[in-house]
Amino acid sequence: MTEDAFPARRFAALLFDMDGTLISSLASAERIWSRWARAHGLDVAAFLPTIHGVRSVETIRRLDLPGVDPEAEAAAITRAEMDDVADITEIPGARAFVEALPPGRWAIVTSAPRALAERRLAAAGMPRPRLMIAAEDVARGKPAPDCVLAAADRLGVAAADCLMFEDAPAGIQAAEAAGASVAVVTATHHAPVRTSHARIPDYRRLRAEAGPDGIRVSLTV
Repeated sequence: MTEDAFPARRFAALLFDMDGTLISSLASAERIWSRWARAHGLDVAAFLPTIHGVRSVETIRRLDLPGVDPEAEAAAITRAEMDDVADITEIPGARAFVEALPPGRWAIVTSAPRALAERRLAAAGMPRPRLMIAAEDVARGKPAPDCVLAAADRLGVAAADCLMFEDAPAGIQAAEAAGASVAVVTATHHAPVRTSHARIPDYRRLRAEAGPDGIRVSLTV
């Protein structure tokens, strides 16, 4: 789909991934993970693309490194990431867009632990939503649909009636598996993304009209 191809329908709620979707934390994340990868003898360039959109513990677990405790390593990485937030910023237009939404009709659905998510949102000057589904809130992280389904359930709506804003393949897959519509935010992408979903570079031209029958999302000219 092209940038103007948002579904011509109203949604019960809007769901947002956080890193790469509402805020840009790419530099911070890649600094921390690059140090970790080098310390474990990994090819940094090949490894870094695998970290985005999924929980840290699952990134480490699937490497199956001998003598490595995924839970302990993930906790250490989270602590390092919480100390490295100086250059985290909002995706252009994101704050104004979410602040214009009805508070009970949007949520953040992130693979980050809650403490890190709150730290990064504060660093970027972003508002905290009433509802956030974070890494510790589900047994299975993205690309499993659990987090999307949990957010929809907590908001009292069906996942199929939600629009999910995402940037990473794992999150897109999670939204698709949950039956939600998807909009892909390309602000932090290094290369063009191939997708059948609507896509936007940022939120500066995005408009949301909320009414009793739902929220319609469109791009201004």
